[in-house]
Amino acid sequence: MSRSGMSERWAAILDLPSRAVDRLLVWLVPALVALCFALVVARYLFDANSIAAQEAQQWLHSLVFLLGTAGALRAGQHVRVDVLQQRWSPRTKATVDLVGYLLCVLPFAGFMLWVSLDYVAASWSLRESSRDPGGLPAVYLLKTLIPLAAALLALQAVAELLRCMARLRAPEGRA
Repeated sequence: MSRSGMSERWAAILDLPSRAVDRLLVWLVPALVALCFALVVARYLFDANSIAAQEAQQWLHSLVFLLGTAGALRAGQHVRVDVLQQRWSPRTKATVDLVGYLLCVLPFAGFMLWVSLDYVAASWSLRESSRDPGGLPAVYLLKTLIPLAAALLALQAVAELLRCMARLRAPEGRA
């Protein structure tokens, strides 16, 4: 197997965690929308309010946002300068992407992971729960999403790096 094919194979293996998370998110997004709708209806029609339901909405939003970053990177739905990129050759795109992953995404994910560890550890040591009466318990579980999201993002960035390297190694017409 060529080095290019091996890179693609490893990239596909590294995609597995973000693909698994995406399958979960497909169900969480409609749940989030339904919960938002239910909260609005309850508030305006029945003058009812639930702190636990509002916190559940925030938790779902956090889950979708934090865990969706790796899938967005894999799907190419991240921020790009399309005005420039549409004129570039596949090799130039791969080079710019490679540099972006190395200089931006991986350092950001590493920093996010490093900075969040003490924060999450402190939350776990206190078994932190909601400060609001009637709020959700186990806030420490929610905070655990931060380093988890950073690790997933870093893993996906490595997969994308491998894809860039495979494109750069491919013959000119196949990049």
